[in-house]
Amino acid sequence: MGSLFAELARQVPANARREVETYVREIPEFASLETRPRARAETLDYAVWLRRRTVELAPDNSALTEGDLAHIASMGEVRAGAGMSFASRQRVLKLHTALMLREINEATEAQRGGDVEELMRIMAWFAPQGERGIGAYSQGFVKVIRRRLPYVEQVALLARSLLAADATATELAPVVGMRLAEHYAVTVIRAPDRPAGDGELASEIEALVKTYQVPVTWCREGGGRGGELIALVPLDPDDAGPPLPPAVPGLLRDFARSLGRPCAAGTATGARAELGDALRRARRISRAAPLRPASERLRPHALADVFVELAAVDVPFVDEWLRAVARQLNPGPDLVVTLDAYYGCDMNRGAAARALNIHPRTLDYRLRRVRELTGIEPGSTQGVRILSAVVTRRLSGA
Repeated sequence: MGSLFAELARQVPANARREVETYVREIPEFASLETRPRARAETLDYAVWLRRRTVELAPDNSALTEGDLAHIASMGEVRAGAGMSFASRQRVLKLHTALMLREINEATEAQRGGDVEELMRIMAWFAPQGERGIGAYSQGFVKVIRRRLPYVEQVALLARSLLAADATATELAPVVGMRLAEHYAVTVIRAPDRPAGDGELASEIEALVKTYQVPVTWCREGGGRGGELIALVPLDPDDAGPPLPPAVPGLLRDFARSLGRPCAAGTATGARAELGDALRRARRISRAAPLRPASERLRPHALADVFVELAAVDVPFVDEWLRAVARQLNPGPDLVVTLDAYYGCDMNRGAAARALNIHPRTLDYRLRRVRELTGIEPGSTQGVRILSAVVTRRLSGA
């Protein structure tokens, strides 16, 4: 054994202890090792074993054996069974890799640069065998997740992994029977007042997942009953623009019907590596979009639908001006609802009257009332720009 490998072998106990101490200090799930000596000893034994196998195999560029990989997978199972989160699992893998590279560098410096050939040999071994080891560890981890978590929670975990650009998504997708796409439409369905309990809501979400076969997760809103459903609908990269795939409005309508409460939805598209940005855009759009009850007309909004409302929020004096116009409509009757139907029907009087179930002359009266209260003609270019923004903001709850 060369001098570099001999130095690594000599440092195995100290390096293994340093790894365990790093885990205890930086990863919450390992903090309990301070009061659990048996668990700490098992973690230390595994760290020692892995380093000794590295020193034994790397000099001859020998691969990890099936027995080695099975042992590594068993450690992934142990940690998943203890309740370790995916985020912490990723942190463990990153810390372990960083520490091993640091140990190689320290051993090289201890040998005053050492033998370059030995350094190249261990680095050539480390990359491919490290990848095999991480794969085995991850398979063991996911095996337990599949056994422990209900299906809908596994799907939620996949959705969150995709939104965080976490590499574990590639492991989770086969577990839940889904294929990953390169592009997604991220849809945020805002439900500020849901009547269902958590158990009932879980069954509704599970039904949606089974129907649409897309990653979905529910996020509660503070301490209240409200929250948002986030769905990731795969896109063909050639069809990344409008119209959206039918699954997006279909999922929105089905979820709104199951809740029996008005919802608002925003959608933004993005590549798989950029879904966090798409989520932020979709969330802002959903909060600017109007709340509407379930119907065939219910649809998710895109940036083009609410860009005026989003811009107004960032310009305080415009925001306050639109609020003042909205207050002028308060005497009514039903003027906001009337304008919503009028613009929703592309200012077609007959269609708007039918949508409101009123006579066209009643519609005309209400539109005249809007003009009297605000000084703005609803059918003018100026009226469309201003009043449609006022209506959308009012119905969104802004």
